[in-house]
Amino acid sequence: MPTSRQLIYLALAASTTAAAADLPSISFSHKDWELACDNTRTCRAAGYHAEDDAPNATILLTRAAGPNQPTTVQLQLADDEQRPAPRQLAMTVDGRQTGVVGIDAKSNIGNLSPAQVQALLPALLKDGRIAWQAKGTTWTISTAGANAVLLKMDEFQGRLDTPGALVRKGTKPESSVLPPLPAPEIKAAPVIQHSKPVTLTAAQMRDLFAALRKTVKDGSCELVDNKSDGSDPLNVRRLTKDTLLVSHACWMAAYNSGDGYWVVNAQPPYSAVLVTTSATEYEDGVISSTQKGRGIGDCMGTATWTWDGKSFVQTSAATTGMCREISAGGTWDLPTLVTRLRKAY
Repeated sequence: MPTSRQLIYLALAASTTAAAADLPSISFSHKDWELACDNTRTCRAAGYHAEDDAPNATILLTRAAGPNQPTTVQLQLADDEQRPAPRQLAMTVDGRQTGVVGIDAKSNIGNLSPAQVQALLPALLKDGRIAWQAKGTTWTISTAGANAVLLKMDEFQGRLDTPGALVRKGTKPESSVLPPLPAPEIKAAPVIQHSKPVTLTAAQMRDLFAALRKTVKDGSCELVDNKSDGSDPLNVRRLTKDTLLVSHACWMAAYNSGDGYWVVNAQPPYSAVLVTTSATEYEDGVISSTQKGRGIGDCMGTATWTWDGKSFVQTSAATTGMCREISAGGTWDLPTLVTRLRKAY
């Protein structure tokens, strides 16, 4: 059974189709900072308040791949009834006024200006004090971990020793920076809609369970691997004329659960192919997973797999950032896998 610490990353696990295995991406965290770079080489770095500080806040640095790309920064204040987010904040860096940041009333998010970003970036690297103030309340961001995360970001994008590097600047030409990559285009294939559950004989059920067990010998689906009598039946539905989609509970934890999904031949030999053991929903050719990082649901991990006519291809993977009580349902969208999906008609 996965540990609570691992649950938020379950949805990021690649499907057994290995569709994302060769695409570049990275997840990295250190102290109060974390990094997620997706397969287009776009990077997002999030920093948070120190855990023993209040009120709670976070910033998100986003930078696309390629030479001479700017870094944008957003500020998000926590949903806090005791300290409601103001519509404007005065920003200071090491005590110097750097202007005002407007905050959206619905999202509690504000965009820093280019000048404010230029003041903020060097302060992150030298443990500067970055603060936003309004009506007697001050929100701050920890710099602990920023150097390591932003250095990893530069390294992933090929910016080390270039003028545009955030951390380790140098004289290498900007033309040496890695270019952006296109998001893979996935064409969804039609599936049989609203099919009735497929009824199997007891012998067929035993054979199908045996086929599934061969795919989870690593212990990732203990509720199938440990089952011997087939008393808890499989959910079997027709996916296409020649294939079935089979699902069964795989594991349960304090506030999460994971279902296994397999594609099998409609007739023996079933030749089961595992898609994932952390699914939470299936609808119209899309298997999805949503897992909480902890019970209050302020941090999540998500993933999707889409039927392309031959297999379920992983089409997204993301988390919402650290569990820091910023926003119910999660704070940021930090993808490591993005695709362009063409829907089936």
